Amino acid sequence: MADVKTQFKDILAASINQIMQEKGIELEKITAEKIVVQDSPNPQMGDIGSPMFMFAKSLKIAPPQIAQEVVAKIGETAKSLGEVLAVGSYVNLKMDKAGAISAILSKIESEGKNYGTIAQNGQVALAGHKIMIEFSSPNTNKPLHLGHMRNDALGESVSRILKKAGAEVYKVDLINNRGIHICKSMLAYKLFHEKNGDTPEKLGLKGDHFVGQCYVEFDRYLKGEKDKPETAHPEAQEQAEEMLRKWEAGDAETHALWQKMNDWTFNGVMETYKRTGVEFDQFYFESETYLKGKDEIQKGLEKGVFFKAEDGSVRVDVTEVVGKGRDGEDHEKVLLRKDGTSVYITQDIGTAISRHDDWAFNELVYVVATEQNFHFKVLFYILKKLGFDWANKLYHLAYGLVNLPNGRMKSREGTVVDADDLIDSLHADALKAIKEKGREEEVGNADEVAEKVALAALHYYLLQVSPIKDMVFNPEESLSFNGNTGPYLQYMGARIASILRKAETEGSLPASPEYAAQALKSGEEWDLIKRLGEYPETVARAAENKDPSVMANYLYDLAKLFSKFYQQCPIMSAEDADLKAARLALAKATLAVLKDAMSLVLVPFLARM
Repeated sequence: MADVKTQFKDILAASINQIMQEKGIELEKITAEKIVVQDSPNPQMGDIGSPMFMFAKSLKIAPPQIAQEVVAKIGETAKSLGEVLAVGSYVNLKMDKAGAISAILSKIESEGKNYGTIAQNGQVALAGHKIMIEFSSPNTNKPLHLGHMRNDALGESVSRILKKAGAEVYKVDLINNRGIHICKSMLAYKLFHEKNGDTPEKLGLKGDHFVGQCYVEFDRYLKGEKDKPETAHPEAQEQAEEMLRKWEAGDAETHALWQKMNDWTFNGVMETYKRTGVEFDQFYFESETYLKGKDEIQKGLEKGVFFKAEDGSVRVDVTEVVGKGRDGEDHEKVLLRKDGTSVYITQDIGTAISRHDDWAFNELVYVVATEQNFHFKVLFYILKKLGFDWANKLYHLAYGLVNLPNGRMKSREGTVVDADDLIDSLHADALKAIKEKGREEEVGNADEVAEKVALAALHYYLLQVSPIKDMVFNPEESLSFNGNTGPYLQYMGARIASILRKAETEGSLPASPEYAAQALKSGEEWDLIKRLGEYPETVARAAENKDPSVMANYLYDLAKLFSKFYQQCPIMSAEDADLKAARLALAKATLAVLKDAMSLVLVPFLARM
């Protein structure tokens, strides 16, 4: 489909330019990129069409007349593509279905796993493009939670889509392992666990869960019990800040406790990454990059890029970022506190510089929630002010908050849903459904299948929504085997795999693309094939927008089209052997694209369900 649309655009542009030349209109030539091609709402009037409205002013004639003149100019030029028609203000193309079917099925068969990567004319969309992508970035004072799961799913999915589109992708994770929040967990450990010699192993907890428990304990200790203000300990905040100062001063005892608790959390988080299929090429640790950030702040201070405020803190004027006429906005950003300790943006400056030194990217993508929009505007602004020209290659992939049906999560209050607990719950529900349906023997290892169903439910539900939108994660809906869900896609894939296994057992083979093209004539077959042909352009669009929901919507549409085809066009009981072989070829091609696209949105394929 991408090839046909490209050729159609070229033909249309050439025809319009010819009309302009004949009319003596001296304007810049129309390029194929300026031609809009859309799917036709009525197949009887063509498969794709291009509106002529945008050329009416230049040609000084009505759009319907332009359409008629363009069709006359095209003549036999588009014969290999199909029949060209003037329909109102549109120039439509009725494709040569047999030719298109043969071409699409041939590409899927010949290109294999590369189908979707190679665009028109054999070009790879992002070939030679180096993209670094940062995502997850956990704090070492708590386990991953549902919010992290959306971040991880977006980062991993976008990485796979960009790689599919031909880019060289380098995945990095910034471990936020220093700061006041880390010290709060450390203080709680000293207060409530150190004397007992508590460890995650002793208490039967994952390391990240244990440290997260300490973080919650600090907040309760600081604020006291509800309705009992006398139990509050406001001095705990100053104690945590003093611990941070000791850490930055290199105090050995403080560092020893910090290292121990960081190891507990990091190892626990790594277990969750492995479980969810999230991988990284390199880990950066805030404790190793913040000093570089402090050095850069000092250089900027000496150059006059930054200034020292009356309270002794180092700041930057960000009026250019926030705008002059906005009341209530802070026009100064603190880069170093008055006591000389660093803040988040300090280490972000150092980390960005280190990354470009390590791997000279064409683009660096930060996957971080919309709550940090201002932070990244300021970060990019500061790096430009410091003279780093690659700062123009930085991109913030902002995403909305994810909550549960019962409200927003808060780490300090212990109301978050830990990622491990959520996946365990989904796993248990999936396993229960398998057992209730008596499918244990059919699926093989029911526990492994339940885990893959749980991950499909979680990841697909998080990715089907445009990243920028806030969303509510509904566990029950995510596990449904009907509708727009990961398990539905898995079910459809397993159904196609079952059909192909049965055909192989019977000795029935799929037809070659050329033979299949002669037999596939129904509307349901054509609709499915057209959608298969749109896979490469869908990958390109998802990569361009860095939006996995584009791929999720494509997958759901593809699955629905196969379901309709399967209902209306019998495969194993087709009326003759040639038609059966042709439909098997279509089923095989559908499964190949479905499996590949599912992997891009982190939905594990299941051959049996």
